[in-house]
Amino acid sequence: MIKLIASDMDGTLLNGSHEIGKDTIEAIREAKEAGIEVIIATGRAYNEAIVPLKAAGLSLPLIVVNGAEVRNAAGEQLFKRGLSAEKAEEAADALEKLDIYFEIYTENGTYTNHKEHGVQLLIDIFLTSNPDTPLPNVREEAESRYDDGHVNVVDDYHAVFNSSETVYKFLAFSSKPEKLKQAKEILSEMGGLAISSSGKENLEITSVEAQKGIALEWYVKERGINTEDVMAIGDNYNDVSMMKLAGWSVAMGNAPEDIQQICRYVTATNREEGVAKAIRKLTETEARV
Repeated sequence: MIKLIASDMDGTLLNGSHEIGKDTIEAIREAKEAGIEVIIATGRAYNEAIVPLKAAGLSLPLIVVNGAEVRNAAGEQLFKRGLSAEKAEEAADALEKLDIYFEIYTENGTYTNHKEHGVQLLIDIFLTSNPDTPLPNVREEAESRYDDGHVNVVDDYHAVFNSSETVYKFLAFSSKPEKLKQAKEILSEMGGLAISSSGKENLEITSVEAQKGIALEWYVKERGINTEDVMAIGDNYNDVSMMKLAGWSVAMGNAPEDIQQICRYVTATNREEGVAKAIRKLTETEARV
């Protein structure tokens, strides 16, 4: 019996306008009314993750920064797993040597050392997936991420590493697949790191103890829920750890083929509100069994 639903956010819960569709909002509310818990599991930092939830009028617990934090619906921190300062320095040095742009996520916020570089990369990545979107709209959305205070600009990341802030994640971007492949190989050899991605243009680097599946396992154990009664929905490689944990694994229709193959079910795309369809189909199927 499905007792808890964990959903990824970008490419899963959010539609092509980066919003939660009306049908998905209704399906989540229906699930909660039926006594099924719903939690969001995202690579976003908390301050970015709550924006679309608030816009949709939803108050939900969250696994954020790929499992580095778990917060309840009120925003209170329940769980925290970060990188050591030494490991963060080592990873940063490796990425800088490869000339790969990256941002760092900490307990106090997200940082960039080159705003315009970050804006341009976001524009390029978004236009690759959405070539029909007008450039001014894309630039405005990319710049708002920095101008709205979700990302802070610093001169030197090493000053952050040497502070008392806990570093949660590195988000590295490159339009060159061979560079990302090389970076993944080097970082994997360091040990103690979990390396995944939420798109073909990025790498997400966290502590090996900070993964969506690990955080979700901790959360359901605290709630007294068996993992066989968990439904996990996602679209990319940073969702795999929770997909493997859940008894009911669901891949989005826009997920890569190899992600779809490891899941028990495949739903429609995020633009077709696949999360709503999965929630309704599988909870109704369960009720009939």
